[in-house]
Amino acid sequence: MKQAFRLFWEATPGTHSVEDQIAVTRLTAHGVHQADLPGIPATGAKLTMTGTVIHRIENGRLAEKWSDKDVLGFLQQLGVIPDLR
Repeated sequence: MKQAFRLFWEATPGTHSVEDQIAVTRLTAHGVHQADLPGIPATGAKLTMTGTVIHRIENGRLAEKWSDKDVLGFLQQLGVIPDLR
């Protein structure tokens, strides 16, 4: 990545500014539903849930965070919502 930026900067001298810096995390959580969740008694079910988190960094500090997780798949694994596949 550094080489690509360096090549561009050397080929196009001028001012180059970083407007935003974003860090992305993709994750997978594995566990067992051993305790009650709000409105969902413990089931003992093995669970896997995926998610993505995006952080916008400004002046070296976290400025904003967005996240998304597979709540539908999570609730299907708990039997709260039927899996219609």
